[in-house]
Amino acid sequence: MSRRLASITLDNLDDLPRRCRNCVFWELDPMGGERAAQAGDPGLEKEAWVSATLLEWGSCGKIAYVDGVAAGFVLYAPPLYVPRSVAFPTSPVSSDAVLLMTAHIIPEFSGGGLGRMLVQGVAKDLTRRGVRAIEAFGDLKWEQAGACVMPADYLLSVGFKTVRPHLRFPRLRLELKTAVSWREDVEVALERLLGSMSPERALRPV
Repeated sequence: MSRRLASITLDNLDDLPRRCRNCVFWELDPMGGERAAQAGDPGLEKEAWVSATLLEWGSCGKIAYVDGVAAGFVLYAPPLYVPRSVAFPTSPVSSDAVLLMTAHIIPEFSGGGLGRMLVQGVAKDLTRRGVRAIEAFGDLKWEQAGACVMPADYLLSVGFKTVRPHLRFPRLRLELKTAVSWREDVEVALERLLGSMSPERALRPV
């Protein structure tokens, strides 16, 4: 079984699950999202967002492939590029952090370590780019398959710490440079940092 990670581009954007490909929950503010839905083609807004973010900031997502089949993905960007982020009660995201927006593992590929692989890919990418931390909004009452907000328990289990508590949507943070020593091998550091990333099932239907 071959597994590989690829950065999200306009060429492979259609490899995302159809529901996620056409979802602009994070990419637009609430009113903009409603307007896109009423216009009937939020997928065009998604494509425009990816295009603009790639041009202005760079890589903003990863897709995991298993034997050539897209099995999961993750999206991330600075808060400036994520209008929905200001709608959360625990906003704003810290100015030195990139927001981990959402992640999804196709159910039939769950339990194989793909969640760990995706987060490692994000951490390596952002570390190379000099980013200090990753932040995310977690859902403490997460139940719904297909929800756009990740389970808070999952984020806590992989090393995120709560920086802004809330009964439903805490903001969590993962330090990329101070949590471990990056002096030697980045791969070893990531293993140390993310080695506890085992509760894959928590990520499954996000």
